[in-house]
Amino acid sequence: MKMGNNSSAALELSSLIRFRFSAMLVIGMMLLTSHQAFAWQTAAPKPEPDTLILTDGEKLIGQFLHSTGSSLVFKSDLAGEVTVDWSKVQELRSANKFAVIEKGVQLRNKADVGEVPQGNLTVANQQLQVAAQPPAAPQAVPFSNTAYVLDQATFRKNLLDNPGFFGGWKGALTAGASLVQATQNSRSYTSAVSLVRAMPGESWLAPHNRTILDFSASYGEVTQSNTPTIKTNIIHGGLERDEYLHPKVYLFGSGAWDHNFSQGLDLQQTYGGGLGWNAYKSDTADLNFRASADYIRQQFTNSAFNKNLFGSTFGETYSQKFPRGIVLAEALSITPAWNDLNAYSALGNITLGLPLYKRFNLTLATIDSFLNNPPPGFRKNSFQFITGLTYTLP
Repeated sequence: MKMGNNSSAALELSSLIRFRFSAMLVIGMMLLTSHQAFAWQTAAPKPEPDTLILTDGEKLIGQFLHSTGSSLVFKSDLAGEVTVDWSKVQELRSANKFAVIEKGVQLRNKADVGEVPQGNLTVANQQLQVAAQPPAAPQAVPFSNTAYVLDQATFRKNLLDNPGFFGGWKGALTAGASLVQATQNSRSYTSAVSLVRAMPGESWLAPHNRTILDFSASYGEVTQSNTPTIKTNIIHGGLERDEYLHPKVYLFGSGAWDHNFSQGLDLQQTYGGGLGWNAYKSDTADLNFRASADYIRQQFTNSAFNKNLFGSTFGETYSQKFPRGIVLAEALSITPAWNDLNAYSALGNITLGLPLYKRFNLTLATIDSFLNNPPPGFRKNSFQFITGLTYTLP
């Protein structure tokens, strides 16, 4: 009898536990469902899309992104991102807030925020109407006087924020390799790192300073049985700091370290500083000229030819962006030594970047290095043709 009573009590206790657990599960699901329903009811409504009407009557629905110079970029729901000249715009309506930077306005620090019209944007009669916060009156900016238009959040973030030294870096990483296994075994490897930190990092802000770090290496060897190994080893490292006196003029200090086994050069150290001039700059092109005074220490495999030189470097750089993300960059410099006119050198390179997938590009480059005073048995000229895969940093 006692065993039967114990079994019955155990069954009742088990049923009670299952009932309570089921009840708690149902109550929890009801609370979760009611919370989701409340969240859906109280969620902020989706903002109204922007509307762009062209002079020919075509109407685009989507989002106005930004404007540079005489054109704007609009992300259409149907056509994707399109670029339109302001002269073809009849009307633009947007519920978002924007900042309109006029031509000739130089923005350098937080105090300049008030110089830029900010607010809701409408376009009519070949003018941008910026509705500021009341009681301020709306401001009208003609198309012809507009340099940049960008969303207010981006404008304030870039003008007011001051990232630390480890922030704001941009650049690219490149790597390439070639292997041949036959009577002769050939291996070659190339790598390059290029980093730039421009402060501020937006073209619509007056530049303050720029830091440039670059490194490249090219190594190769050809081996064959009972034959001496043929080796190539070229390494370059560079550091530069620019301080802008004017949006187009800057002072710079630089250091460069070069090793070229093919020219008998163990290490060439170059330290100097000078003046740079940004002769031309647009959304697609950039042309710079520069001149510096340098101290150069040359150390060769034959130490009898080592030299301490005082010279100058005169150079230019040019870059051009083409449609579909194609980029061409070119640089040329010549370095005469004033205390030894025979010990001059020159460097030229051309790089072509072809987009492959997202941030990956195919890079084709030529580098020509000329050294007029190598030790006997070494050629003055060192030419490289490089192909590699490049990853562009965010």
